[in-house]
Amino acid sequence: MAAKVKRALISVSNKGGIIEFANVLQSLGVEIISTGGTYKKLKESGIEVKKVEEVTNFPEMLNGRVKTLHPYIHGGILADRSKSSHMNEVSEAGIKLIDMVIVNLYPFKETISREGVAMEEAVENIDIGGPTMIRSAAKNYKGVAVVVDSEDYKKISKELLDSGGYISEGSLFRLSAKAFQHTCEYDSVIFNYFKDKIKDFEKSDISVRDYLNVDCDSSADESKSIFKEGNVNFKDSLKLNFKKIQNLRYGENPHQKAAYYKFDSAGKGSFVNCKQLQGKELSYNNILDGDAAFGIVKEFSATCVSVIKHSNPCGAAVSESVLEAYRKAYQCDPVSAFGSIVACNVKWTAEASKFLADKYAEVLIAPDFEPEALEILSKKQNLRVLKINFDLESYVSRIKSESLSPDCVFRSVDGGMLLQDLDEGIDSMENMKVVTNIEPDSSQWEDILFGWQIAKNVKSNAIVLASGKMTVGVGAGQMSRIDAAKIAVEKSNGRCNGSVLASDAFFPFKDVVEFVAKNEISAIVQPGGSIRDEEVIKCCNENKIPMVFTGKRHFKH
Repeated sequence: MAAKVKRALISVSNKGGIIEFANVLQSLGVEIISTGGTYKKLKESGIEVKKVEEVTNFPEMLNGRVKTLHPYIHGGILADRSKSSHMNEVSEAGIKLIDMVIVNLYPFKETISREGVAMEEAVENIDIGGPTMIRSAAKNYKGVAVVVDSEDYKKISKELLDSGGYISEGSLFRLSAKAFQHTCEYDSVIFNYFKDKIKDFEKSDISVRDYLNVDCDSSADESKSIFKEGNVNFKDSLKLNFKKIQNLRYGENPHQKAAYYKFDSAGKGSFVNCKQLQGKELSYNNILDGDAAFGIVKEFSATCVSVIKHSNPCGAAVSESVLEAYRKAYQCDPVSAFGSIVACNVKWTAEASKFLADKYAEVLIAPDFEPEALEILSKKQNLRVLKINFDLESYVSRIKSESLSPDCVFRSVDGGMLLQDLDEGIDSMENMKVVTNIEPDSSQWEDILFGWQIAKNVKSNAIVLASGKMTVGVGAGQMSRIDAAKIAVEKSNGRCNGSVLASDAFFPFKDVVEFVAKNEISAIVQPGGSIRDEEVIKCCNENKIPMVFTGKRHFKH
């Protein structure tokens, strides 16, 4: 059954679009009541509006903490129109019905996101009356429309104008569901903020941790994890809040629908907060590959460029300049680089743009761009250019200090999901062990560390050939390790001579070592841990190939 909107209450913190919406309501003869700043905004714009205190016969009090918490408001919202007893009660009490509640809440999340905000200010931005009205209206959705999102104003306006002031039952229910989602997310942000502050009360007489069953001994960064309690145990239940960024044209394939979401708590430097400077709309595959591309370069302290195709690097390199890093990364596999995603961890230069000018790339990602670089790129109108708010120095400092992010990666399975820590961080020589009679020289060590870092970003089974801190061949996603090695050598076009081979997991047989020797590859880095390690080490010694064990595997499925 549709509901006729005769009387509406408007109380919004975000006033965008509210004047236009109120004008539509007024044109339909809807009586409008409002509070505080919203009342003033509507009145100044020529909207006929009545103050809430004129309805309640009670002034706002406690610095605005109490405005709408009154039977004349909630009786008008909660009265069940289908029950004669309810209608008789509100009539006898002189309460007029409220058919639409238009409310958005105090900006709590925006307040706490500012640096140095005091607890007192945060608390004052916890909305009480707003969520109460939203929940009242959402509960009574059969008779009351509840509007919490300004993006819905135009759609609702059209429905009201087309129907002569009625809202359909389907629209009422959808608005109700959205309202409960809104208050749920709002309360979740408040809970997580308070939970982060629990450590400040550790010395109080009452142990807050006993009430919430949380680990107050964790560091400030650890306590902010939405996935973990402290730094060890994953939570027994997860409440993940996402906000849709956009609908995508399609998913991995044109017959699949898709959308792009971000965590409410996503940091400014997250890939999801990239700013698109030019180019076509990002596709589902662009986003996945872009995240993979920047995930490689962000962990290098030196200038690094990666070239990605289907989530795998077809080239990566570090060098003194962006141009040289890009040139070396591109040269690894120019054929596969056609239609690739390119990422850099420092400001993109005009020289690098000139090198890109005659090449087909789908996406380019960097923390910043020289003005001339953007001017050159603007001639490639379809190229998607993304700027990411990323601070290389602070990121590298963090991962070197092993103060890793508490964030995790999760993947869906039928009926559930898998959750694990990010495979984040840089491995050093100190964590590796030379297991052969001959040791790598200094240049080989540079390529061992570089190749090992790249290998963890390649789909398993993964083999990476590196020389001069650049990839010269990549074998990805094979069912056998020897096949991955063969592909990497084939991709190198003869440049494997003298390179270092990095393997994401151990060698189950000595066949890879024998293949390495035939192709004059100079050194090997791999996790070790096979039951045939001794056989593999013996084969390396016989062929005078130094080999390093990392003791860590980097599978990527």
